[in-house]
Amino acid sequence: MTQQTPIDLEKRAFREGVKACAPTMAGIFAWGMVTGMAMVKSGLTLWQALGMTFIVFAGSAQLAALPVMAAGAPVWVVFLTALVVNLRFVIFAAAIAPHFAHLPWYRRVWHGYFNADITVALFPRRFSPETAHRTVGKVGYYNGICYPNWWAWQSGSVIGILMASQIPQGWGIGFAGTLALLAITIPLIINSAALVGVAVSGMTAVVAASLPYRLGLLVAVIVGMAAAMLVDSILEKKKEHA
Repeated sequence: MTQQTPIDLEKRAFREGVKACAPTMAGIFAWGMVTGMAMVKSGLTLWQALGMTFIVFAGSAQLAALPVMAAGAPVWVVFLTALVVNLRFVIFAAAIAPHFAHLPWYRRVWHGYFNADITVALFPRRFSPETAHRTVGKVGYYNGICYPNWWAWQSGSVIGILMASQIPQGWGIGFAGTLALLAITIPLIINSAALVGVAVSGMTAVVAASLPYRLGLLVAVIVGMAAAMLVDSILEKKKEHA
């Protein structure tokens, strides 16, 4: 039997990553299209919208910032809103970073740009924290998830930007995007702390919907994160006592 080279193993891992993320790509494409349409209809120019989708590459932060921008909020409010919504990526990066500690910094920066919710939903299933010292197959699998996700998002976003005035609202693209987010979010609810965070943030968003500058979303994210951290702390203390 011919022994596989490291390159062969990475290629095989890449194909496994593509296969794992394939079921979500249609939803990601639809959500990207929704975001592209939203950017144009919020008043951004063609080039501003294209720049935002390629540079920011964070759908939830983009959608959170757009109504705040449209409402004429100060720049610091726009940045703070996007920052808080994207704080979860600090946690995501911290969870995955040990697996790529062997790479030079510029490659870690490159992979960090492509990190997404779907990555954290799938990568830990294939590589648990206990395998952090192993390096084979991880870059390939990670890229197999991230690259198709990036292409699906950007192609949908660009189409939404270019066709914002041509796609009828009756097509229900926004609902398809919501389903895409649910498909990504549900697998991330892996414990009681996550479930509490989702429930509290959802209720807070409804209660705070009337706040100016659409700040209800920002408040919901902060309160939801605080609730999840509180529950996680309580559960950890119970484990220690046990």
